[in-house]
Amino acid sequence: MRTIHNKQFKTMVIAILWGTLFASSCKKDRTPAPIPKVPEIAGTKGVYMLCEGLWGMNNSAISYYDIATNTVEKDRYKKVNKTDLGETANDLKAYGSKMYCVVAGNQGEAKSFVDIIDIATCKSLKRISFNSANDGYMPRFVTFYRNKAYVSRYDGKISRIDTASLAVDGELQLMNGANKAEGLEELAVANGKLYVTNSSHPFYPNGLKTKVTVIDLASFTKVKDIEVGNNPVRIAAAANGDLYVVTWNDYIIFNNPSLVRINSTTDAVVQTESYDLGAVNIVKDQAWVSQDVYTNPAVKAINLATGKLGNSLITDGTKITTPYGLTVNGFDQSVAVADAMNYNSSAGQAYIFGKDGKLKYSFATAGLPQHAVFNYSYK
Repeated sequence: MRTIHNKQFKTMVIAILWGTLFASSCKKDRTPAPIPKVPEIAGTKGVYMLCEGLWGMNNSAISYYDIATNTVEKDRYKKVNKTDLGETANDLKAYGSKMYCVVAGNQGEAKSFVDIIDIATCKSLKRISFNSANDGYMPRFVTFYRNKAYVSRYDGKISRIDTASLAVDGELQLMNGANKAEGLEELAVANGKLYVTNSSHPFYPNGLKTKVTVIDLASFTKVKDIEVGNNPVRIAAAANGDLYVVTWNDYIIFNNPSLVRINSTTDAVVQTESYDLGAVNIVKDQAWVSQDVYTNPAVKAINLATGKLGNSLITDGTKITTPYGLTVNGFDQSVAVADAMNYNSSAGQAYIFGKDGKLKYSFATAGLPQHAVFNYSYK
């Protein structure tokens, strides 16, 4: 009897040991993978400035200023990639370690694409064509949401790019009644929705012209159009979910240009102010617009509590001739102001102002500078 008992005991011990090892193995398998550490920014090494160039001259460029050496390359893109950037580059934005450069091209020519560029080196990683056999779709602006890039186009489509595969994985054609919409311009994201401005560009008669279109990003379908006034062209989203839309005078019907605030919870216009504005850029609690570009140029703050314009950015007397673009540095809240210098075809100037409104540094650029991307160092 004792022998049988010992055998049973040994069998039971072995079973318990195997069970313990199995449970331990399962527990290890269920342990979640560690979350990748987000690099912490230590400072700004340099500034890229997208330069549109003059229409029809194929002279777009990306200039680069190195802060430590106080040196500038007026066409860094061409130096690195041994080719011209292209015709009418319109937008440049950073997402992760890459920049997305939107090159619109010309109507009637297959010169449209999005160039995806490594921020550290300015090396082109991939060009995504936005052309038919003999015409360009004229992409205009790009914005990002949950590892996707969304590109507006003058032919009325929104293209969605997967930021991992760097391939277009969806398109949405906007409609104006029975006609395809046209003339899409800047876009912004708030509350899981994409807001797209519909310009009154005269070459695109089927545009919605007075609307901001709302798209649900989860389903990638259109929700509605919001009436904002003629020729909405620029838009930016604040941290509280409000969107600020800039409508331009289109010099055909001579509408009253304005700044329009939209509540992204209700998708209703909650405020309209009569201002003649150019560019708008909002990062965190910093909101800036260029005002009266042709008459009395200035860069003004938007008071995000009241929706009205506040103080001027510049406090040290620096004069900007033609403010053509604004970009807030998310690291230190400095502001890059691009000066087109009366639309000089080959030379512009970039000014970087601190939060105190005093000039930190400036540098020469190629013609018609617009959008900046900051090259950071990391801890």
